[in-house]
Amino acid sequence: MTNTVFRDALRPMLARLPKVVREHEILRVVGSLGGKDHAKSAEAAREEVLKWAQKRSGGRLPPEAWNFNPFEFLSGGRNSSAVRIKTTAADIWSIRADDPDKEIAERVWTTEVTIGVGVGRAPQFSARLLVSTPEAELDIEPHTPGFVQQVVETSGLVSVKYDISAEPLLIDSVDDAERIADMLADQDRRLPVLVLTVPERATNPSQPLLDAQALARATLGIAQVVILPAAYTWTLTERFGKQRSVFGGAVRAYLPGFGEDASPYIHRLAIADHISTPEGAARCIRWMRSMVAAESVKRSRLGEDVLSFSAIRGASLELKQRELEVGGASDTEKLRAAMARIQALESQVTDEKASLEYFANEHDKEQQRAEVAEQQARASAYRIQQLLEQLKAGGQEIDATIELPTDWEEFANWCDANLAGRLVLIPAARKRVRAPEYEDISEAARSLLWLSNTCRDRRLAGGDGSLREEPVVEGIRNAHCGGDAFDFDWQGRRYTADWHIKSGGNTRDPKRCLRIYYGWDDATGQIIVADMPAHRRTGAS
Repeated sequence: MTNTVFRDALRPMLARLPKVVREHEILRVVGSLGGKDHAKSAEAAREEVLKWAQKRSGGRLPPEAWNFNPFEFLSGGRNSSAVRIKTTAADIWSIRADDPDKEIAERVWTTEVTIGVGVGRAPQFSARLLVSTPEAELDIEPHTPGFVQQVVETSGLVSVKYDISAEPLLIDSVDDAERIADMLADQDRRLPVLVLTVPERATNPSQPLLDAQALARATLGIAQVVILPAAYTWTLTERFGKQRSVFGGAVRAYLPGFGEDASPYIHRLAIADHISTPEGAARCIRWMRSMVAAESVKRSRLGEDVLSFSAIRGASLELKQRELEVGGASDTEKLRAAMARIQALESQVTDEKASLEYFANEHDKEQQRAEVAEQQARASAYRIQQLLEQLKAGGQEIDATIELPTDWEEFANWCDANLAGRLVLIPAARKRVRAPEYEDISEAARSLLWLSNTCRDRRLAGGDGSLREEPVVEGIRNAHCGGDAFDFDWQGRRYTADWHIKSGGNTRDPKRCLRIYYGWDDATGQIIVADMPAHRRTGAS
């Protein structure tokens, strides 16, 4: 009651207070300009950016703008400013342009572009899209600025070693599909790849369920859109396995860092049934645009990959201040320069504060998502155990109909498909089962089935001591690691591989010597396989 009285008494005063305006960074475009003549590429890119800025300025930019010199143009909120720093080692040009939203009052869009030319290297290009608004919730669909396409068409733009294209990449051969698979697994890749597959019975074999052209334009410079016809989806399935592939009209966002052993749940998949209606397609495009925009901010570093306009203006004013001091300028001129630099530093502090707030908010969101995911994992583990117990109570053998893998290439995927919720291979183990020397694949698979059933059931019952020297299959037993135990990390947590399955005898022949090192996760009720199938060399062995 007291809080209500205070709130009612303060409401008239709060209504008169100015609204809090926050600046949000929407996206970042980072790359290097193409062309053999670096100076011409940079000049062409600056000109395209200026053309774009003038269309939104409500007037004509001053002559010094077109000479790529510093300028300031004020036009009733549609303001533009540029600075340039030229030294013997570098030539850096940066522009900042404001543009009030045409529909939402008090929402102002700000675009920053920086083009830097260094000695002996391709010109570096970066752009930032920001918005200032008093809105409590920002409801937008991110879209890269139009000048990015003009820069791509006139100068070319490259992300690491991949050309950025304004058009979706259509796969029309097996070689193309294999190159895309290589790109997806490339650890140097910095942009998400949005793979849109085509339904098998589509009238047009190159027409996915989503508008690929519109998506490519909206995400130009922050993602690569790929159209993958049904005839070539098997290439990804063979390379990465069914869980990490995409087919049948579905779409998938492959983030940087993807590989053969990546968690399939990080690289989000939307199945065909969910995007086959206009509403579903619109929702999918919306989350893709929002996701890649957020990734562009998270994966680029302000001050390194991207230079802010305020930082460059501050550096420019610092150089000017030094020149005035050396040149014996008057106190008035020095004071004016000092005040201008102070304003620039204040803008830089504001910019960096907004960046810190963004990452703090993202951290909070990720922490909340992690907590929810952990709760869901616990609930799923509990539900899996309930279902397994019901099957056993009904007299069914859990793995009676499982077919054992016949080659190592399908081994990890076999584990994913048949042992999910009971046993998991960490990335290191997944890598080592791709092409090991150990010959008896079925023996290794049966050992994992024993871990998923007998071993796991005893663990859930609260004891593992009774598993010491337990026979697994003929000639193979379960044993404590002793001095061979080791710690490992999985999904942000530290575990200990203190047990292992081992073949009998003293042989170290990798073709006949089996070792499966594992630990236990209480949270999810799973066996965590840290290494297999070879003997692990440690200080004790």
